[in-house]
Amino acid sequence: MPGHHHGRSRRTAERKGDVRERAILDTCETLLARKGYEAMTVGDIAQGAGITRGALYFYFGSKQEVVTALVARTVEHLWERSRATARTEEPSPAVTAAMRRTVELWSEHGVVMRTAIDLSLTVPEIGELWRRTADLFITAITAVLERAGVGTGSGPEQAPAMARSLCWMIERTFYHASHESREQLETASATCEHIWLISAGLQD
Repeated sequence: MPGHHHGRSRRTAERKGDVRERAILDTCETLLARKGYEAMTVGDIAQGAGITRGALYFYFGSKQEVVTALVARTVEHLWERSRATARTEEPSPAVTAAMRRTVELWSEHGVVMRTAIDLSLTVPEIGELWRRTADLFITAITAVLERAGVGTGSGPEQAPAMARSLCWMIERTFYHASHESREQLETASATCEHIWLISAGLQD
């Protein structure tokens, strides 16, 4: 039937669009690592993705929009890890698992997360994405601390305040370590895990 054929064609076109958009974002991530945000151009992204500038503008209106979409894709992975940590029952294994996933994410996408941090104060959309991500991680860390017996009040020694400080400590520590090497990320992870476990009363 004509209507049925048209539906198939539209679905095929949408799938092709998804593939092209993924190629644009993958190229953007590669270029961020190779050239940095300021030096990278829309033309560079289009060329790397194997499309024209005009075709790229069909998907994104600017370099900033491409980077924002790349950050959004990356933080989706971060959100998944945060939810997984919140569901883990035992506090100590939850901390270890969270830090292991954090190492993997910074190893794979450190350049994107550093760019997100760098642009979060000047690009409102990226700033909002990063704040939402931090809030989800803070919620997950709070849940782990509370399961370990840390209080749930509003004081500086209670789980919510401690979780906020732990979250930003981990972010800044990994930001700097990711400039160096996988070995430095592993060291950063071990240190942050140690501090988190001490804070939760799970380690002397």
